[in-house]
Amino acid sequence: MNEFHNPVLLSESVSALKIKKDGVYVDVTFGGGGHSKEILKKLNKNGKLIVFDQDKQAILENKILDERIIVMNTNFRYLKNCLTSICINKIDGIIADLGVSSFQINTKRGFSFNSDLELDMRMNQSSSLSALEVLNEYDKENLSRILKEHADFNNSKKLAERIVSYRRKKDIQNSNDILNIFEGCFYVPKKNQFFARIFQAIRIEVNDELNALKDLLKASLNLLNPSGRLVVISYHSIEDRIVKTFMKYGHFEAFVKKDFFGNQFHPFTLINKKPILPSSEEMNSNNRSRSAKMRVAEVNKLSNMQFDDV
Repeated sequence: MNEFHNPVLLSESVSALKIKKDGVYVDVTFGGGGHSKEILKKLNKNGKLIVFDQDKQAILENKILDERIIVMNTNFRYLKNCLTSICINKIDGIIADLGVSSFQINTKRGFSFNSDLELDMRMNQSSSLSALEVLNEYDKENLSRILKEHADFNNSKKLAERIVSYRRKKDIQNSNDILNIFEGCFYVPKKNQFFARIFQAIRIEVNDELNALKDLLKASLNLLNPSGRLVVISYHSIEDRIVKTFMKYGHFEAFVKKDFFGNQFHPFTLINKKPILPSSEEMNSNNRSRSAKMRVAEVNKLSNMQFDDV
């Protein structure tokens, strides 16, 4: 199977959507179309699937032709406005696979440290900010911030100083520059994990991934019908914490909101208290799946509480 079409937790995630044959569903991370193809199999002629991908090249590579599908070439953070533009106000399910696809890694945009390519990391090629700007123009404080907030580095200040020191001598241009900057900063058996976190931090900043995820989750509350399902597959602890907290509390702080009368705000029922992990067979056959965690929540009947500011 082509890696571009090798989706993670395929059967588990589509099953978790609890698809109604005539329902309206959204795949906010279209990618290779693997999840979308399975969803379409479960819909009848009255069902609808709206898919999002900000990478125009990925959409062009994906040749799914079906009258029930509507393609949106934009970031999923604009989910609500895009659905409104096509007169859809309510949906029955959302699926999000937040990983970087093998297709994107192979686009020669510098997503991986395993090949010496110019550092770009933009999922949307029309975006102005690339990894080159982040690495060569951010000051030490902002570099430290992204390494701490986007990759949980406790020594983020020291790592940021290395970047600043290196670029005083030459501009940072490619993946090998990153390897040279951090030579000796890692325990050798943990080299791959170390550089995966470095690249993760830069990629998240370039694509504003965490804020986009929060925008998506907030929109889901107003869009999903009662008993509608939200299915999210994440690949690192920072994303997973955001998803876990939102599904539990309906916002991004770990406390229960109450209305004027003291009624507690519980917008979701958690379908699984612990994340669903890939099987050992899937992990062995698909390296991308090894860090995947899937969380599933079902929308309760919502109160009159306003959700726009959650």
